[in-house]
Amino acid sequence: MSEKKPSETETILMALDQVSQTIDVMTSVVNRLRIYVQEQEVTAEASKEATTEAPADRIIH
Repeated sequence: MSEKKPSETETILMALDQVSQTIDVMTSVVNRLRIYVQEQEVTAEASKEATTEAPADRIIH
């Protein structure tokens, strides 16, 4: 029995497909990280505003 060796073109196409799939996965990861960082920024700003605002009925000496 002889095994058929993939041609150079087939090998290149398989490698390109793998690279394409890797890029898709990395794009997804980057987008999720971007959303996470943006949410953290919003949360931090909201927390900062909540702690810096003094109630209007309090007297500060």
